[in-house]
Amino acid sequence: METFLDILIIVVCIVALWQGAELVVNAATRIARKIGMSDLVIGLTVVAIGTSAPEFAVTVVAALEGQSDISVGNVVGSNIFNLGFILGGLALLKGITTTKTMVYRDGGMLIGTTILLIIFMFDLTLNRFESATLLIILVVYIGYLIYRRSESEEHIPEGEFNWLDAPKFIAGIAIIVTAGHYFVESASDLARLIGLSEWVIGVTIVAVGTSAPEIATSLVALLRGQSGMSAGNLVGSDLFNLLGVLGLAGLLNPMTVNPAAQSSIFLLGGMVVLVVVMMRTGWRMSRWEGGLLIVITIGRWVLDFMR
Repeated sequence: METFLDILIIVVCIVALWQGAELVVNAATRIARKIGMSDLVIGLTVVAIGTSAPEFAVTVVAALEGQSDISVGNVVGSNIFNLGFILGGLALLKGITTTKTMVYRDGGMLIGTTILLIIFMFDLTLNRFESATLLIILVVYIGYLIYRRSESEEHIPEGEFNWLDAPKFIAGIAIIVTAGHYFVESASDLARLIGLSEWVIGVTIVAVGTSAPEIATSLVALLRGQSGMSAGNLVGSDLFNLLGVLGLAGLLNPMTVNPAAQSSIFLLGGMVVLVVVMMRTGWRMSRWEGGLLIVITIGRWVLDFMR
């Protein structure tokens, strides 16, 4: 009965995280337009931050409660899931066209950031200095984007600002934080009840649940023929997860993780490089490349559950 209740809470929290993220993304996009932010800045900051809101809530709450494995595992697992399962699935359904900006600037930034995380986590800890470094890199990167003010290659739907957008934004954040808290609690209970480590739960179940907004946003973009936005949203979300989410979580409470984390972190590094190479070859991700990413992701899950 207790196991069923934990599963029910997790399902309810996934729905709440999704709905809360939609409120945040929609309201923040219109607020950003009201204050004159460019399409590029909106796409790489507001949309990416909005769809990463569940990861942010779960990771920070877990870090504050001393559950480092779930905290770091959620970010690493979400990034692997975003690039492997979601991006791979989208490419499998319909080949994705890429651009030089996405590959060289954003893809290069993602590779560099992931390598830096591997270096920081090599000793299985993330201290306050390392966390602050991640946050500083994020601020500098966003500042660079604002300074350049180049035209965005991604289409962000138009939306007129309404005075209700401010309370909607606040309500969305409140829903996400609350759902994130109960998600962490139930996931931890479930891990103990079925004998899995918190790292495995964080890198699989929690990671998939908090990636729900990315799934929704990228799938809608694909159905509308906006393959660039599909891939761009996932790359941007992964960048914010690594720099903003982990950076703030580690700054609030330094973290030490399970040795099992190293293999997943190295896998993330390999997958990031593979994805960027795939996006560069022919400026397109083909169906067979998408299928390969899905196979890699499923294989990693199997290995995690067998531990």
